[in-house]
Amino acid sequence: MKLHRLELTGFGPFRERQSVDFDAFDDDGLFLISGRTGAGKSSILDGVSFALYGSVPRYDGGDRRLRSDHSFLTDPTEVRLEFTVGGTRWRVTRAPEYERPAKRGGGLTLEPARAELEEWVDGAWVGRAAKQREVGLALDEVLGLSAQQFQQVILLAQNKFSRFLLAPNAERQQLLRTLFGTRRFEAYKEALEERRRDAQKRLDESSTRVRTLLDVAEREITEHGLHPADGGEPPAEADVIARTSAVERALVRAEYRVEARGNERALATTRADAAVAEHRRLVEVARRLADLQTARDDLAAREAETPEVAALRARVERARAADALRAPVESAVRAAGEWSAAQESRRAAEAEWVAAGGSADDDLPAVIEDLTGRIARAQAAAEEERDAAALADAQRLRREELAEVDAALDALDAALAAVPERRQRVATDLAETRAVAGRHDDLAAARAELATRLDAARSLERLTQSAAAADAAYAEANARSAAASAHVGELLRRRLRGYAGELAASLVDGEPCAVCGATAHPRPAAHDTAHVTDDDLAAAERARDDAAAAERDAAQAAAAAREAVAAAAATAGDRGVDALATALADLDAELTAARTARDRLDGLEKAAAEIDELEAAAQGEAVQLRQRSGSLREEIAAAEGALASARRAVDAARGDYDSVAARIAADDDHRRLAGRLLEARRHEQTRREAADAADRDRDERLADSAFIGPADVLDALLPAAELARVSERIDAHAAALAAAKARAFELELASVDETLDPGAVEAAADAAAAADEARTAAIAAEADAAGVATGLRDLLQRIETAIGAVATQAEDAAAVTRLADTVAGRAPNTMKMDLETFVLAGELEEIVAAANLRLAEMSSGRYTLRHSDAKQARGAASGLSIEVLDAHTGRLRSPQSLSGGETFLASLALALGLAEVVTSRAGGIRLDTLFIDEGFGSLDPETLELAMRTLDELRAGGRVVGVISHVEAMKDQIPAQLVVEATPEGPSVVRQAALSPAAG
Repeated sequence: MKLHRLELTGFGPFRERQSVDFDAFDDDGLFLISGRTGAGKSSILDGVSFALYGSVPRYDGGDRRLRSDHSFLTDPTEVRLEFTVGGTRWRVTRAPEYERPAKRGGGLTLEPARAELEEWVDGAWVGRAAKQREVGLALDEVLGLSAQQFQQVILLAQNKFSRFLLAPNAERQQLLRTLFGTRRFEAYKEALEERRRDAQKRLDESSTRVRTLLDVAEREITEHGLHPADGGEPPAEADVIARTSAVERALVRAEYRVEARGNERALATTRADAAVAEHRRLVEVARRLADLQTARDDLAAREAETPEVAALRARVERARAADALRAPVESAVRAAGEWSAAQESRRAAEAEWVAAGGSADDDLPAVIEDLTGRIARAQAAAEEERDAAALADAQRLRREELAEVDAALDALDAALAAVPERRQRVATDLAETRAVAGRHDDLAAARAELATRLDAARSLERLTQSAAAADAAYAEANARSAAASAHVGELLRRRLRGYAGELAASLVDGEPCAVCGATAHPRPAAHDTAHVTDDDLAAAERARDDAAAAERDAAQAAAAAREAVAAAAATAGDRGVDALATALADLDAELTAARTARDRLDGLEKAAAEIDELEAAAQGEAVQLRQRSGSLREEIAAAEGALASARRAVDAARGDYDSVAARIAADDDHRRLAGRLLEARRHEQTRREAADAADRDRDERLADSAFIGPADVLDALLPAAELARVSERIDAHAAALAAAKARAFELELASVDETLDPGAVEAAADAAAAADEARTAAIAAEADAAGVATGLRDLLQRIETAIGAVATQAEDAAAVTRLADTVAGRAPNTMKMDLETFVLAGELEEIVAAANLRLAEMSSGRYTLRHSDAKQARGAASGLSIEVLDAHTGRLRSPQSLSGGETFLASLALALGLAEVVTSRAGGIRLDTLFIDEGFGSLDPETLELAMRTLDELRAGGRVVGVISHVEAMKDQIPAQLVVEATPEGPSVVRQAALSPAAG
């Protein structure tokens, strides 16, 4: 992971935007963040941590007090960081929650916290997440480190620098697991554990299956009576082999029973077949005799229907003869009807012609020819009539346009006359507006200053109450802390008294005291029944520490509240809230008037320019309108002559009609009536001739037939459906009569000399049913016996298969269990170390070896870190402990026993060793940037020189190390620096200088 650029706005001690370019230190590899105490050196690292995780190392409460106290209410607060992980460049922007002025209604409102994550793609930033939760999840995946782990290996902040060295094994394991990606070994352990559980489950299921199958088989044996005849004791439930042998013997008995039931079934089947055959023979004889009687009855019924069928046959023959004469009779009727209709049409046409002024004796072809000539001559006049109408419409439009042009000229003349007065009015308004608008900027500046003072005055009352509450809370916390300390002292005194009481209770007169050796015990101490335990004392000490921490927090809160009151009072000045509010209202009114005037200024200037433009445009438009008026008057005069000539020609052609078109329409209607009458006469003549021909053909055909006339023919006709039905009835009777005769003759021959006693068939049926029942019972008995045998045989096979599976699965389960227990750190694993911890222990060994290369030099060979895989008490993780070998004593020490400076050196060496090992691992997190916040002040000059030499060696690996320190000696040794300075106004600024060693 490599940092590129950090921007801080309204964050910590920085009010204005401050930028830090980490890439500028790439050539140096080592840079110093320096400045006076309290200037804000550590706030740079706070900004890095807040951008990546939304929290800072120095605060346990997240983003508490992140907004700069120097920021005005309208100033923003924001942190932006650019960094690269795995070849991908990212930019994250965060802002904490803070109060800002409300946009409406005055007062303050809460600006919510926000976050945004972007990725550099093809030369542009592309958004990837825009909500706090989404950004947090995305960064968790990108970074691969939690905030706590980040502070242990990259950002070594104040009070957290030695976290990795002094961390318990479980916390150290969590960090190493993330850095080296060893969660897969935990997955291996879980997978093996799952396989162990699955193997044991399968073994248990197989054993249960064997017992279940044996239980089922034994129930079958008992249910079907397959136990041995001599009885005997059943095998024990746990004796699977004996129970299986019993099932095998029962199967032999079941198979013998199947054979016996088969012989019984064969005998019953033979007897049933004979009884059924006899019953079938008697049933066949009875059926033939019954069929013979039925055939005789059917033949008699068919012969009785013969006269009726003969009458039907004669009716069908007469209908078919009449059907041959149907067409000429119907044609004659149809032709007579058409002739009558033609006569009606001709009479109607003559009536219309006479009503239109014609005569029945007119020569219609001549009349039609005369009308056609008149219509052709009137067409030319109709064309002139249409042209005259178009000329009249055009003339009307010209006169309307001339009236509109004259009206527009009058309106333009009136507008041009009013221009001078309007120009003077706009010029006066423009001058007055410019004078008012010129005060806007001065009023706005005064208003901002006055609003700031009013906000401070309003907040002063609230801050005063908060300060009083904070002081009260501080006093209360101080009292609770004192009481908790007194309670601890009281418990200690009670515990000491309890020890004396316990010792006094064991004294015996004449025997020496275990403490002083005296044999006389004149005043033994009294035993306190309420003995103080270690847990009581530990709880009281925790309560005392919590109370002390609460007292410190309350003291800080009270101090901050008092500072806020002082700042608000200084800003508000000596005027009260009401006076400031009244002054602000008056200033707002003036500012509103100035803002309104400024908004109107552009409009008035445009209006003045538009007056000149409109005047010029109106004059030009008046010239064009006068030219158009003259042209229209000339066109109207010229069109009047052509219109009069066209109207005279139309009047001559119109005659007595309203128009030429009306005259043409009247002549066309008269011609149409004449043509209709002529066509009706011709059609009547054609229909008459057709009717005469149809009558002649009908009469000729009737003369050669047996029918008297057309009515006789029509009476003899039958509908097609009726004719088909009667014909089918005749044919069906003939076929049924022939079939009845043949069937009766056949049955007479088949039943010669056959007789049947009454009740013989019923007796044979009873005998067959009884034999069949016996056979069915025998078959069922055989099937039951075979089913029992088959079931036992199948159960036996399944039992044997299940027994074999149990043996195989028992071996597999034992092997998997041994492997799973070993990987999980259980017996037979004597080290009680699981697989992942074993791998991490190897990595920790390398980290410790890398750290010792520097620690030996920095401690002048006195201290060496040792990795310990000793078992831990109470189930704690083993294999990840770190101890310190002191060469002066030759003994191993706990890291907690080191002094402050020694702890700093050991922590620095371990952090650098960790960074080197992590970076060397393929697929691990590359740590290209490292920060160390303070700690160098605890080193003597010689040790500081060694530490600086160690940091300087890191440049060779391409890593950039940032050091925060106020030690003067380091400023001379590190030329590349970030200097944080507090300005006289209060906020801090960052000055950056990146100088190569050669340039220094």
